[in-house]
Amino acid sequence: MAGEERNQMILLDLVKLPHNSVCADCGAPDPDWASYKLGVFVCLNCSGIHRNLYNKVKSIKLDNWEDSMVETMKSNGNDKAREVYEKAVPYYFYRPLPNDSTVLREQWIRAKYQRLEFTGEIKYPPPSYTTGFYEGLLWKKGKEKTQFNQRKFVLSERDFTLTYYTDDTEIKGPKAVIHIKDLNALFQPEKIGHSHGLQLTFQGEHRTRNIYVYHEKSEDIVTWFNCIRAVRFAYLKTAYPTGSNDELIPMITRNYLKEGYMEKTGPLQRETFKKRWFVLDSQSRKLFYYKSPLDAEELGAIFIGPETNNYSVKECVPKSARGNKWKYGVTVDTPERQYIFMCEEEKEQKEWLSVLHQVLLRRMAPRDYATEANMNRKR
Repeated sequence: MAGEERNQMILLDLVKLPHNSVCADCGAPDPDWASYKLGVFVCLNCSGIHRNLYNKVKSIKLDNWEDSMVETMKSNGNDKAREVYEKAVPYYFYRPLPNDSTVLREQWIRAKYQRLEFTGEIKYPPPSYTTGFYEGLLWKKGKEKTQFNQRKFVLSERDFTLTYYTDDTEIKGPKAVIHIKDLNALFQPEKIGHSHGLQLTFQGEHRTRNIYVYHEKSEDIVTWFNCIRAVRFAYLKTAYPTGSNDELIPMITRNYLKEGYMEKTGPLQRETFKKRWFVLDSQSRKLFYYKSPLDAEELGAIFIGPETNNYSVKECVPKSARGNKWKYGVTVDTPERQYIFMCEEEKEQKEWLSVLHQVLLRRMAPRDYATEANMNRKR
């Protein structure tokens, strides 16, 4: 067997080992690239980031490998790399998944291999997400306008608040003080129109409130995200003192199950259908609807309880409707009323049915009963 062929066979056997069978950085299955500088197997997307960091990557199937490179891969591997580069990752620090935005994966890789933030060595100054306090300028979208303006934000673990000001000097006082209790943060680059776009969502006085921000520097916006996660984790430890880390970590921040346009009619199902932007938040069991994707406040929200509590979802064709341009229907039945939505394509209909069923099949937590009762009181 020729040397090149032998080396490829060795690599293909190595990548089948359980600890090498997913990307070392985002967990994508069946990685087919590797960094022979670090000795880790990575997916195609993460390999491009490694290449930008001069971490010397090759395809394990398409490129030629020298004997010394293969020996590096044999003596290292993903598990050994984690022991060094992920030795002291804080519980709250976000580990990106395969479908996460590029900025999250890039900064995770830079934090691990370039800045060596998780080796357990004491750093000075310490990383910002470990200090319990962070402040700086972010570009924020106006509540009613599409224009983004710089605003000063201050995050405090001591007060469990995120505050923002309309001027850097803070003379005018805060524009808003957001309690960390209800705050969620998620990256929304396509929705916001910026590769570093971050959506902040919290409970306002009467409705859920959305704030859309970004920072020009990728490291800064990911630092903001992980600082928020750190303070959220600290809050959850006080709010749920008996909760384990494994139970609390999914509650720190979350992505939404699905977002997109559907048409909606009124309670009598004879009102004209109107196009609305829908957001399904699995954790709160709420289906929000907005006039447009970047609205600051929702037009309304629907609580999605379990099937055992008389909630159901099914596809439908409304018998009496007007104004609808789309024909793929979704019916959501609650104990109070029936909702009819229309999707533009069958694919969208199937996706909405699937994610709504995911929520229906989940058991209610104690906090869900309080949410349901509160929403019913407001009707």
